[in-house]
Amino acid sequence: MLLGVIPSLVCITLHELSHGLVAWSLGDMTARNAGRLTLNPLKHIDWMGLLMMVVLHVGWAKPVPVNMMNFRDPKRGMALTALAGPASNMLITCLFFFLYGLVLRPLLLLGAAGEYLLQMLQLTATISIGLAVFNLLPVPPLDGSKVVFSLVSDEAYYKLMRYERYGMLLLYVLMFTGLLGTPLNAAIGFCTEKLFIFARWGFAFSNLLIG
Repeated sequence: MLLGVIPSLVCITLHELSHGLVAWSLGDMTARNAGRLTLNPLKHIDWMGLLMMVVLHVGWAKPVPVNMMNFRDPKRGMALTALAGPASNMLITCLFFFLYGLVLRPLLLLGAAGEYLLQMLQLTATISIGLAVFNLLPVPPLDGSKVVFSLVSDEAYYKLMRYERYGMLLLYVLMFTGLLGTPLNAAIGFCTEKLFIFARWGFAFSNLLIG
């Protein structure tokens, strides 16, 4: 569990920062004015979400504040901002798997210290893909809901958004009753298996460098 704290903080911080940066690029300064365009993880932590990530490798952070009315196209802007978080986690997974494969051989020669660093790299990739898949669920207030809601009519969209605050209660029920566990773990396992190819590419590149 302690090993998972730093990877969780890295994944959470970059996830939320990506939301804020995309919102900023689309014309909404709310996250910037709230001090959320930062690499300081303390600005982004939801303590229950962090605990879930460390224990179960799925969880959430404190949502970045966004005012969709500052976007030229509110629904499209909100969808793009929401997608930025999971997309950043997918990129983190690919990068850390590649690094894992790249440094596997030299770090194994370092003994326990090298194995510890390898576990950190692998765990960062694993937690990041878990964060991405979990947040793509179409349940408010997760990112997936904002993408799905953007496909409905304006009238239905604003009605759905009014009930967003009840979504967290639904998530707690789904997680603590175990109803979400099996399909979520299956989705995370599938994505992890497919993206592990980046570790193989890193290992192959390492072999080229070492000769």
